[in-house]
Amino acid sequence: MGKVNDETIRGLFVTGTDTGVGKTVITAAITSMLRAEGMNAGIWKPIQSGALLGTGHTDAERLLKSTGIHEQPEAVAPFSFEAPLTPMLAAKQAGATLTLKELIAAGLPLAKRYEALVIEGAGGVAVPLTDDAIMADLISELGIPALIVARSNLGTINHTLLTASFLQNRGVTIIGVILNDGQLTELKDDPSVATNAQLIEQYSNLKVLGRFPHLYAEATSETLIHNLRSTIQFLPIREAIAVQLMGGCLR
Repeated sequence: MGKVNDETIRGLFVTGTDTGVGKTVITAAITSMLRAEGMNAGIWKPIQSGALLGTGHTDAERLLKSTGIHEQPEAVAPFSFEAPLTPMLAAKQAGATLTLKELIAAGLPLAKRYEALVIEGAGGVAVPLTDDAIMADLISELGIPALIVARSNLGTINHTLLTASFLQNRGVTIIGVILNDGQLTELKDDPSVATNAQLIEQYSNLKVLGRFPHLYAEATSETLIHNLRSTIQFLPIREAIAVQLMGGCLR
């Protein structure tokens, strides 16, 4: 569990093999499920780029809308930058120079209001955040387990294995992988979809918790929960957070 100034951050870090793999929808689905089960779970997007709060197009705003959490967007996403660049460059273009300590400290108010936070990263694990830190460094510093979101189609084995190895080299506990169909329309013509999960498990020794379907309607909390229950093994996620709430540690 991450500690800054003797404060503890508990929860789960949702990372991905790349940008656009569906981290936001999976983060919202997990949060919605935890809240439906009675946990006071919150969301945190430590840093985001590509749009400003107030446009309705940021991940933080989508997370709040789909989970129904009543929270200020700027509290969920303390650092938002307009430029569609890696967070470090987007911040510099806006005249900001960030540190890992500042990024983590900005999440402490949320950590005080919620039992656990479901934290969504930006891009993949090697995305530059500061002049001397990447996303994997943030996850490692927080000291909480990670969940990898990956595409369902061809190429996902390579991307997932590299992501897992990168995190494991920094001592991050990975509770599993979720394959996400996302906006992919070519899945029915991709024969690799049938075997990708099995091969990821075979070569990584990680558990693939399921394959989340493409959503054709707006991602409401009810829709997310229904699809999560029917496609994803949720017990490892629930248990990983429960261990922290009981004062244990997965590392």
